[in-house]
Parts: sequence; C-alpha cells; structure tokens
Amino acid sequence: MSQSRFAPAALLVVALGFAGAAQAASPLSPLAGTWSGGGTLSTSDGMQERLRCRASYDVDGSGSEVTLNLRCASQSYNFDLAGNAAYSGGAISGQWTESTRGASGTIAGRATGDHIEAAARGDSFSANLSLTTRGNRQTVSIRPHGAANVTAVSLSLSRGR
Repeated sequence: MSQSRFAPAALLVVALGFAGAAQAASPLSPLAGTWSGGGTLSTSDGMQERLRCRASYDVDGSGSEVTLNLRCASQSYNFDLAGNAAYSGGAISGQWTESTRGASGTIAGRATGDHIEAAARGDSFSANLSLTTRGNRQTVSIRPHGAANVTAVSLSLSRGR
C-alpha cells in the first residue's frame, strides 16, 4: 500500500485518542491541551517502523466538541491532520483532513467508560480503531482493511505538562 493511502488512517486513529477518557461527564473534556508520544507501524513483510506524534486538542466548554491538530513522523511517513468531532449520548462522530496528501474522511463509533471502538472511512481506505485513555496516558490500535502492506499501528500518547 502506498504511503498516501495509509497516512490518513494512521492519523485518524491517533486523533481518536481524544474520545476515550474515563470518569468525566464527557470523554472529550479531560483531553484539552497537548499530547505527545509514539509507537510502531507494522507491515505484512514483518518490518516495524517507529512513529513520533504531537497533538493539540481544543475542547469546548461543554465537552461536547473538540478541534484537533496532529503531526506524526517516521523515517518513511509524515502526516499533518486536522479535524473536529462531537460526542453525544455515547456516540462519537466527526470529520478529518490530512493536508500533506489532500485526503479526508469521517469517523463514527461508541465510547464506553475509558474505551472507544470506531470505524474510520475515507475515499481510499477503511480501518477499525480501538483506544483506551487512563489519566494522562492513551493507547491506540488501528487495523486497516484492504491495506497492501500495513497490518497494524500501535501508539501510546502522554499529556504534556
């Protein structure tokens, strides 16, 4: 699979990290601020590549909407994602754009406690997303569908101090 098809999916997964905080009226409220971290991108030929990411989240006062900006880079990939999402009654929905490749798509899923399961859709890919947020730490897993060589992305982010 080409870098241009995978990049939006990887970023979208990281961006969804905003949706899984526990023990709050809205899972978005605890995520305001900056986050950073990284993880690995795994390919079908057994290779793994390290990813480094930085994100900022602007959550509205009610905790029902978030605007995000995210940048991730590795040896082979460079992503610049912007998006917005809404939370209502356990449901998460939103849209995103990835400026370096002119890609865009939607996200939809459910938040339960500190966990979220969602599906990302774009013109050239789809992916299942799973993430958990506990305090100042977030773990994200993505499983692309139809990807020629990317089999998984695993990330761990921490809130900036």
